[in-house]
Amino acid sequence: MTESVFPAAPRVVVPVAQRDAVFPVRRIHCVGRNYAAHAREMGADAREPPFFFQKPTDAIVASGSAIAYPTATRNLHHEVELVLAIGLAGSAIAVADARRHVFGLAVGIDLTRRDLQNAAKEAGKPWESGKAFDASAPIGPIRMLQPQESLPRAGRISLSVNGETRQDGDLSDMTWHCAEIVAELSCLYRLEAGDLIYTGTPAGVGPLHPGDRVVGQVAGLDAVVVSIVAAQ
Repeated sequence: MTESVFPAAPRVVVPVAQRDAVFPVRRIHCVGRNYAAHAREMGADAREPPFFFQKPTDAIVASGSAIAYPTATRNLHHEVELVLAIGLAGSAIAVADARRHVFGLAVGIDLTRRDLQNAAKEAGKPWESGKAFDASAPIGPIRMLQPQESLPRAGRISLSVNGETRQDGDLSDMTWHCAEIVAELSCLYRLEAGDLIYTGTPAGVGPLHPGDRVVGQVAGLDAVVVSIVAAQ
């Protein structure tokens, strides 16, 4: 057996709600500007084709965690999102077939270093520094879809900071609904079991500071709760 030169990184997993089980994470895909009002507040057209970016797997943060305010930013933003957990591999998936590839649903927060993202946009450069940093993908437990359950097309999605509601929208406001996202993404990458898809955020994104308690919610799912603490 070939010797490893250092210990392998721990496997990244997300708890499965109401089961003694975990969901091993393979990749994190994110959809940009998928709610019309958020697209407008970011200065974009409301019906642009969907586009995608990725976060590293180890950006996952469990609900209940404390997150150190990240380096190199003065403008950390929250973005609450519905997350799709892929349980069946596939490529070039038809919209009508998307549901059977989804294992379950969760609530996630796409933390964003907005100042770095905006600088990258202005320079025509990739977004990684603004989006794909350490601890930038908090997520709650994954609720397994029931056999006859459809992908959600409506339901409240919201986020509060220290008890004050900042984002308050509905999944029906998505520009591209869940099945369309799965189908479109599967034409760019072969989806595999273990992939997570953060499906975009409603309007109301805004800054976070050390001391803030953040609660993200989607109807029917366990909330994701994190605290922002000062960097050590």
